[in-house]
Amino acid sequence: MHIQQAQENMNRLVVISGCSGGGKSTLLAELKRRGYTVVEEPGRRVVSEELKRGGQALPWIDMAAFLRNVIQLSITDWTRAGTANEWIFFDRGVVDAAASLEHITGKPYLKRYGISLRYHHKVFLTPPWAEIYAEDPERRHSFDAALAEYGLLVTAYPALDYDILAIPKTNVADRATFVLDALSGNGE
Repeated sequence: MHIQQAQENMNRLVVISGCSGGGKSTLLAELKRRGYTVVEEPGRRVVSEELKRGGQALPWIDMAAFLRNVIQLSITDWTRAGTANEWIFFDRGVVDAAASLEHITGKPYLKRYGISLRYHHKVFLTPPWAEIYAEDPERRHSFDAALAEYGLLVTAYPALDYDILAIPKTNVADRATFVLDALSGNGE
């Protein structure tokens, strides 16, 4: 019974991922405004901390070190949320960083982390959306780089038996409703 309860709790951990600059943060802010728990993007937190301390684990300096730090932070986030009995929304999951690290190193990080750290089987992806894409101090890569990253994700999640749902390009309220309806079974 304990194992079944733990699995049910993992099914409450929902990843919102996708193309950088595709509106994930805005969508997650709307879900938070509606009363849901949101876990901030680990990559942005790693960048912020590295910039504060003058560190080198930054995507534009040492991508592998950056991704290893993101994986560790993602594991911590997942572990802390693991006993949830309500929806918890993650701005990216461990799969995102593991897929990227595997891509640049050729080592099997995706299987190592993606199989043991499971989220809800429905993963929501924001598609590329050039009209709203913008670089900022923590997102210094081009839209083309964001497209390449997105390409990794649309392969990685299904390879781990997740169902991808593309979030429509519409206003943020409708996007949040789309996610909640899909989780409740009303959106399919």
